[in-house]
Amino acid sequence: MKAKKIIITLTMSVLMFSYGFGQTIAGSAHDFSQETWNPNGEICQVCHTPHGAVIGLVAPLWNHEVSTATYQLYTNLISPSFDGITTQPDGSSKLCLSCHDGTVPLDNFGGATGGSEFITGNELIGTNLTTEHPISFIYDAALATTDGGLFDPTTQTSGLGGTIDGDMLLAQKLQCSSCHDVHNGSGVGNLLIKSNAGSALCLTCHNM
Repeated sequence: MKAKKIIITLTMSVLMFSYGFGQTIAGSAHDFSQETWNPNGEICQVCHTPHGAVIGLVAPLWNHEVSTATYQLYTNLISPSFDGITTQPDGSSKLCLSCHDGTVPLDNFGGATGGSEFITGNELIGTNLTTEHPISFIYDAALATTDGGLFDPTTQTSGLGGTIDGDMLLAQKLQCSSCHDVHNGSGVGNLLIKSNAGSALCLTCHNM
């Protein structure tokens, strides 16, 4: 009886969450169920699997081939506080780049190799990251103080219910997922975690 109550409670919670927000990955830019290179038509399988996942990664039950590319990074930024702190992408950003750097076929998932479908257009970032927002760096109170143009992430609210550190950073690092919700939870264009109207998302962290 107790287990049944727990299941009912969890089911109601999921339904309330779904009706409250009404946004899911289905129908979003990350819904690949209609792609010809995804013959099973599953939404989650391209990135996740319940069995035989790639081990040692931050994402749960990862199912897609991971890029081994070496990226060209910032060497001299306008803001001196960032010089020398950027490193090769890691964490969840490495997983995002496994499709978006264009070196791994989209259809290389589930242990398959030798795919032929690559990301194109505006979604293609490539391996030169010198023109992209820095990722995989530690964003903490010390960096905010040194930089002078950033809010302290440990005290500044994110607009999502908590602080920047609590809601947007992973192990104190800014990653792709700090600004993008890959599962389209917010329903905002470009899979952003919140609207950038009036540069609101940018100004969450940037104090200027």
